[in-house]
Amino acid sequence: MLTDDRSLPVLPDLPALDWAVGAGRVELHPGGSLEVTAAAGTDWTNDALGGPAQHAAAMLGFEAPGRFALSARAGVASAPRTTFDAAALAIWGDRDHWAKICFEYSPQGEAMVVSVVTNVWSDDCNSTVVVDPHVHLRVSRLSDRAWAFHSSADGQHWDFVRLFRLEWDGPLRVGFLAQAPQGDTCVATFDAITFSADPPADLRDGS
Repeated sequence: MLTDDRSLPVLPDLPALDWAVGAGRVELHPGGSLEVTAAAGTDWTNDALGGPAQHAAAMLGFEAPGRFALSARAGVASAPRTTFDAAALAIWGDRDHWAKICFEYSPQGEAMVVSVVTNVWSDDCNSTVVVDPHVHLRVSRLSDRAWAFHSSADGQHWDFVRLFRLEWDGPLRVGFLAQAPQGDTCVATFDAITFSADPPADLRDGS
């Protein structure tokens, strides 16, 4: 099922999805695998060096509840990969308050877990190099403003990426993002999607 902003997929155990930022293209495959396609040259960034901000990448998501954890196995189906293309789980408040954890392609030609937290300016941090074609990503909301990111090779044993705050009191959206800052497109894939009302009890060991 290929959709644009006129009709959207329904995933079991997830709230209703809509285009939280912009509008893009999404395909839902049997078994619940989701593909979100980025348009050329799209990204989210509030450049800490003062360059132009960019918020053109579309995010498919839902309103974030008070406490929860959302995880998915992320991959990129399009080839060849291009610099900074990514499949990501993302949080959006407004243009100055957002965050994302990405399965991103580096300038050195490596797939990596990369996280970005934006409170006016973007704080960008590279984490684990990923040698497999997929990586599990998780975003957790611990309180109104406190959040955590984790990654995992197998979806069972989780590595702590970062704990952070978003200085935003309004409603927030969370969901699935594809970006292609320097490429013609990026087809981001998400499967093994899970949603829980209980965030991890121990952030450092990911349990």
